[in-house]
Amino acid sequence: MELDRIYTELIMEHNKSNHNKRELEKATHVERGHNPNCGDDLTIQLDIEEGVIKDSAFAGVGCAISTASASILMDIIKGRKVDEVQGIVDSFLKMIKKEDLNQEERNLLGDSIFLENISNMPARVKCATLAWNGVRVALEKEEQ
Repeated sequence: MELDRIYTELIMEHNKSNHNKRELEKATHVERGHNPNCGDDLTIQLDIEEGVIKDSAFAGVGCAISTASASILMDIIKGRKVDEVQGIVDSFLKMIKKEDLNQEERNLLGDSIFLENISNMPARVKCATLAWNGVRVALEKEEQ
């Protein structure tokens, strides 16, 4: 049950930490995600310069899973190129849908790999994917 303990500790650590839950002074992209079923309401903020995510943060309220997932996501994407982040987000969403990932995709997911079993809890999938979908939409707008 070591994996369950790591999962629980990771969720609690990121849920309590505010290092990514803040307002960005300079956000070039802002996307709100809301889950009316449970009340999660997060606003994703990205500072994208020359195709690189210089900084990222989120604000709002949500359950432990949604805020922890958002915080993990922010840690993963800072300093990465937009096209790389698009691939990471796609891989995470594939993982949650129980689709197969190759080892390279799994490696890019960092700590978010510990959220893999959320797919076994249908009521929590929207919580875990709220911020990820927000980043996906924000990056789609970046392309346009």
